[in-house]
Amino acid sequence: MAKKKEKKETLKNKEQESAQDVLEATENAENEEMTAEETVELSTEEKLKIELNEAKDKYLRLYSEFENFRRRTAKERLELTKVATSDLVVDLLAVIDDFERAQAANEKQEDIEAVKEGFELINSKLFKTLETRGLKVMDTEKGADFDAELHEAITQFPGDEELKGKIVDTVEKGYYLGDKVVRFAKVVIGA
Repeated sequence: MAKKKEKKETLKNKEQESAQDVLEATENAENEEMTAEETVELSTEEKLKIELNEAKDKYLRLYSEFENFRRRTAKERLELTKVATSDLVVDLLAVIDDFERAQAANEKQEDIEAVKEGFELINSKLFKTLETRGLKVMDTEKGADFDAELHEAITQFPGDEELKGKIVDTVEKGYYLGDKVVRFAKVVIGA
């Protein structure tokens, strides 16, 4: 009987050992899975951090590139304005010279018609110089419709029914530079 007891105990011990082995194997498997998951998570986190750093670097480079572009275009715009202004001034110097010659000639001139003709020539030369630069006179005929985008009403003048809301007189001419209004025409409108 003792042998049977020993066999039973041995079997029990073996069963317990095998159960323990199974438990240990299960725990080891779970631990290995958790370690594998943590490794995957860490590598995913690391990948995301790397992608974030790359995106930040790309953003900083684009931002720097845009700032450089903005500064460069602003500088070019200023230079273009200076060049355009200097070209206009050079063109107007010829008109200034004409005015100086006219003033010198007018001191000795007694014929008023010659003085008038000289000033008309200088005026036409000045206007032609400005026309070559794109300046155009705005058309503001009497009886034309008043347009608030082109005209500035100085006053209203009571008048005929047919001139109500229309231009009665032009006080100052308006001008275009290209297609843009650079000075609004100052007009009197009918009330």
